[in-house]
Amino acid sequence: MRIAIIGAGAAGLAAAYDLARAGHNVTLYEAEAEVGGLAAGFRDPAWAWSLEKFYHHWFSTDHDVLRLIDEIGMRHKVRFPSPVTSLWHEGCIYPMDKPVMPSALLSRAVNVLRLTPIPLLDRLRFGAVGLIVSKIPNGLFLEKYTADAWMERASGRAAHNLVWRPMLIAKFGARYDQVNMAWLWARLNKRTAKLGTYEGGFQAMLEDLADALRGLGVAICLRMPVQRIAPAKGGGLILTVEGREEQFDQVLATTGPGLLARLAPDLPEDYRRQLTSLLSLGAVALILALDRPLMTDGTYWLNLPARSPDKSENPFPFLALVEHTNYVSPEHFGGEHLIYCGDYLPPDHEYFRLSEEELAARFLPALQKVNPAFDPSWVRRRWLFRAPYAQPVPLVNQSKRLPGLRTPMPGLYLASMSQVYPWDRGTNYAVEIGRRAARLMMSAEGAG
Repeated sequence: MRIAIIGAGAAGLAAAYDLARAGHNVTLYEAEAEVGGLAAGFRDPAWAWSLEKFYHHWFSTDHDVLRLIDEIGMRHKVRFPSPVTSLWHEGCIYPMDKPVMPSALLSRAVNVLRLTPIPLLDRLRFGAVGLIVSKIPNGLFLEKYTADAWMERASGRAAHNLVWRPMLIAKFGARYDQVNMAWLWARLNKRTAKLGTYEGGFQAMLEDLADALRGLGVAICLRMPVQRIAPAKGGGLILTVEGREEQFDQVLATTGPGLLARLAPDLPEDYRRQLTSLLSLGAVALILALDRPLMTDGTYWLNLPARSPDKSENPFPFLALVEHTNYVSPEHFGGEHLIYCGDYLPPDHEYFRLSEEELAARFLPALQKVNPAFDPSWVRRRWLFRAPYAQPVPLVNQSKRLPGLRTPMPGLYLASMSQVYPWDRGTNYAVEIGRRAARLMMSAEGAG
């Protein structure tokens, strides 16, 4: 078959790998200047490694992406350090995943016991509930409950009000109390203390995969956004790219559902409504290069709980503070100490309109809450990245809302991060859904 894939992120690259190995003629169209999608990175000339535009890591349970890296012969480039993740509360930082014991489970227990703002019995209950939830084999049945209500009942009000509810507010804003419990189960189920990265950064992994695809004959067309998808007379599909029409037997879109609805206006109206009704948030990441460390306790990821969906009422104007160089050595980045100030927001939020200078003026003063000595003169350089589609919002009974991978338009398939539910977005599930879509496309071809 002659197959087109829209989007050269992890899903598109993984699907192309399987389709090309099966002997199909595959063309990848990517609107950006590099492969990678939301996992793409950039590299300063003084750096040996690239840095992700939006913070990324793998868990040791991310078997799909690790298996694909094995297949292209690059597993030796995967690294799994054990960085520290922590929780900020009223001026204090409490480690949540600090390695203090030989086993990760014992370390987690010790760290939970050190959450002194929670009464001791509630700490024990909080730790036990988190462990039990993480061990449920299949938590999809929990999607009929909201995470906010279920965790408050299970963990107790004290722990819930300190940890879970503020994290849900920080993550999902005004919809924090509508997100279902199956999503939180999936997060706890897959979480590991060891976090994986790739030698050279995620962009290096994606480029290694792209090189493997080129070796299989895949054409990767960068800076070439698809403008329209339409059915062809007599079967197949026509893509309009840079004003030219190209015909294919099948097309896989790895875009957001809303973008597919715009690209394929000939889709049935009820299906297009299903696509556009799926809720999601965008992402904003302000990256700072400092001349010295910010979090001197070694924290890599600092959760910044929120009291209100209104950011002006919270201690921090963003949801996560990530010191990348407390995870990957600054020696790979010319000795600079790299900080992410990250947030998930509705695409119409003012953070998508403010300039880099205006966002920096909002964000930088908050860093003194973490390190009172911080001064803006520490900042050597900064970068701002924004993406309008970065975090699906899974409501109660979300599985009933999701479209299948096969669309009603013959030959057109969709593999988006919204469809990896109950798992969360990330390269592991992008690889899984991309390969699953490829199998479905080939089975449809065989059946025909």
